[in-house]
Formats: sequence, C-alpha cells, structure tokens
Amino acid sequence: MGIYKPSELGRLGIRPKKHLSQNFLIDRNILNKICDAADVQEEDHILEIGPGPGALTECFLSRGAQVTAVEKDKELAEKLKRLDCDALNIICGDALTFPLDVLPEKVKVIANLPFHIATPIIERFIDKYPQIVSLTFVVQQEVGRRMTAEVNTAMYSSFTLFLSAYSTPHYCFTIKPTSFSPAPAVHSCVVHLPLKDFPFSFPEKEFFILTRTAFGKRRKMLRASLKELYGSEEVEKALIAIGFKPTVRPQELSLTDFGALFEKLVSEKDDQPNE
Repeated sequence: MGIYKPSELGRLGIRPKKHLSQNFLIDRNILNKICDAADVQEEDHILEIGPGPGALTECFLSRGAQVTAVEKDKELAEKLKRLDCDALNIICGDALTFPLDVLPEKVKVIANLPFHIATPIIERFIDKYPQIVSLTFVVQQEVGRRMTAEVNTAMYSSFTLFLSAYSTPHYCFTIKPTSFSPAPAVHSCVVHLPLKDFPFSFPEKEFFILTRTAFGKRRKMLRASLKELYGSEEVEKALIAIGFKPTVRPQELSLTDFGALFEKLVSEKDDQPNE
C-alpha cells in the first residue's frame, strides 16, 4: 500500500526526525510526476538517495525499474525491507561516501534532498557521466531556481555555470509544502539534469576557479573581479577579443562565453615571454 497520508506513516511506526531534516513526500500525484520527469522506464536502474519510508521507491518498482536505495537512517532502511522485492537493493549508508563502483552503467539518480545537503550531493554526482545518465532532484525552490537560471538574471551564478557544464538543467514543476509530512516552511521543486560530457578541452579545475572568482564579486566588472588571477588589462583585452565590452559583469556571460574568455586568457598568458 502506498504511503499517501501521515496516518499511514504512523501505522508503520515512521516518525520524521528533525535533526535529519526529514520531510516525506506523501502526495501520489507528485510522486508520479517525479517518475515522469525522470523518465523512469522498465528495466531502468535507479539510484534513490534518501528513500525515507519508500513512497517514491514503490513508484519506481511499480514501473518495473531496478532500484538501489541508499538510506542513512538505520530505522528507515530497516522499514524498507517490508517492500520485499528482488528488484530492490537497500544500502544503509551515506550518499556522500558510499562506493559508486557497486552501481552498473547508465544509472538514473533520483532523490528528495534535505536542503542542507543538496549542494554536496549534486556536486558528487554531476560529473559521473556516462555511468550516471541523469539526476532528478527535489530541492528547495530557491535552489532549483539557481540551478536553472538564465544568463543575466539575479539567480544566475557560478553554481548555474557548473551545472550547465555537465548537464542541461530543466525546472520541471513546483511542489507545495502540503505535499510533504511534515510540511516544510518553503516551497520545493523538481529539477531534472540530463548529464553530458564537459564541453571544453581545457582543464576543468582551473576553469571553475575563474568562474567562482568572477561571481565572488558579481556586482563588479570582470576586469576588477578577475584582476588577481590575470590582471585587469589582460581581462579587458580578452573580453574585447571575444566580442564584449570591457565593462561587462559576470552574469552577462554564458557558459560558452566563459569558455572563450578562459581560452583567450590562458593563451595570452602562455604567449607572454618568460622573464
């Protein structure tokens, strides 16, 4: 029987733990919409992070998917055994540290993420393509807006760029607090991230140092925010070379634009004579 009422949670002896930020989805319609957003198909392998009482897990299994459920709460992991299904593998452990080599290829990761661990979980899995083909997360609405923000908007950030480098983020739909038990104080949303390879040939680490530095002082012009890395004159010249005014700010550049800027800055730096 699906868990669609707080009373059903009580019948199973399941009580949300505040210190673990547990808010359980109990809305049947939302559960099905999450499966649709993640395109859960028969024979898919789903990695579910934080399955809780298993309402979403049951939805996956009903569609014929194979599910690996990673649950940190020992009590909840034990409760999942009631589902008694050969297609379900339960791991009692931490999603931030459990070994990924236990997973097959072409995994779809799906999770209702506690707000305080959303970012580290996303960062762990975002660059694991092609072993992982997509990420579908329930997150706080503000986080979801940041993940999917458009260029030159208030929510656009280095985090947006980071996600765009490895995926094509989609804001799927908003979830009201009443779809959870207990109801959180804010709205949530579902974000779907089909993964892809990093689109550039240059080193990823150095590129993201540039983007994080740029947005660390987002109200400043790039020539000012990046001067400690490359020098303001060099940044101005590189911006003009790729078609921007020297007064441009970080939120005005797309992922492709930042890639072009990085390549120009690195090439100019390499061309400088050694002293």
